[in-house]
Amino acid sequence: MAKVLMKGNEAIGAAAIKAGCKYFFGYPITPQSELPEYMARELPKIGGIFLQAESEIAAINMVYGAAGAGVRVMTSSSSPGISLKQEGISYIAGAELPCLIVNIMRGGPGLGSIQPSQTDYFQATRGGGNGDYRLVVLAPANVQELVDLIIEGFDIADQYRNPVMILGDGMIGQMMEPVEFKEPKQRELPEKDWATTGTGGNRKPNIINSLYLAPEELEEHNVKLQAKYKTIKENEVKVESYNIEDADVVIAAYGTTSRIARTAISQLEKEGYKVGLIRPITLWPYPYSEFDKINPNCKGILTVEMNTGQMIDDVKIAVKGKYPVYFYGRTGGMVPTPNEIIEKVKEVYGGEK
Repeated sequence: MAKVLMKGNEAIGAAAIKAGCKYFFGYPITPQSELPEYMARELPKIGGIFLQAESEIAAINMVYGAAGAGVRVMTSSSSPGISLKQEGISYIAGAELPCLIVNIMRGGPGLGSIQPSQTDYFQATRGGGNGDYRLVVLAPANVQELVDLIIEGFDIADQYRNPVMILGDGMIGQMMEPVEFKEPKQRELPEKDWATTGTGGNRKPNIINSLYLAPEELEEHNVKLQAKYKTIKENEVKVESYNIEDADVVIAAYGTTSRIARTAISQLEKEGYKVGLIRPITLWPYPYSEFDKINPNCKGILTVEMNTGQMIDDVKIAVKGKYPVYFYGRTGGMVPTPNEIIEKVKEVYGGEK
């Protein structure tokens, strides 16, 4: 299949439709507004429904209803809009409903700016709503991977009856790159016999709910959820690593920031430095075990993010105190440059190659 040059936000829409999504509920906010615009134009052509809700809160509850009916459904927003959806996301996770949620991050806190950022890592991986729940969080680094993870994300959601979040930043939503819409690896997906599709007089009505007034029942439900999350941890970790077995310094970075780190590593290698990279693709479940493969004589791990230091907590958990962990970040919509990363790596080296 030929490649097509597409903007990231529009590629999300095209990938979602290829994955069988026919329903989109959302509310406009930059820097992801091209996505709902694309869906508003394209979904009616395939008999689907686009609806611009009156608010982000309304949109996520519409997603709850559509997911409960067993259809493939998605929503998208950017940082403060995702914050408004958090109650509904907790309800969806509690009711075990599959859906796809896209967050194209902008600077914060509050309204912040429309510039790219990675300041929603805590919100996505630690849960912005109430209760013991988890989202599968996927962090693409380019538009092709964005397309691939959108398609696979719907399958993951259906397989585990769990919401999946695509966590990108303003750059990946706005950049244009060539993409190919490949056929995904086929999963054996369960029947949606839990969906509220009408009984036809042949079965008892399905009830979808996240309310358990008896503490014993709620505890049983939470134990069941934790067992599911354990299975996800065992099966769905995705990570890319480069030269970590031989590196004197390893950079940990995700999303588009990892691409900047790659450029820095290429330059450092020309100067004789041995630098590796660990790029988590799933931010949850996090690829902790990948850090066990690092050169035991490594001088340190440098976490690079577009925030003031959020993934660094997971990196510290992963290294188990074996190596010092350093951080370099830009925030507020500022993007780290390769030269800034190079300078920080050389600091970690301490002057010795």
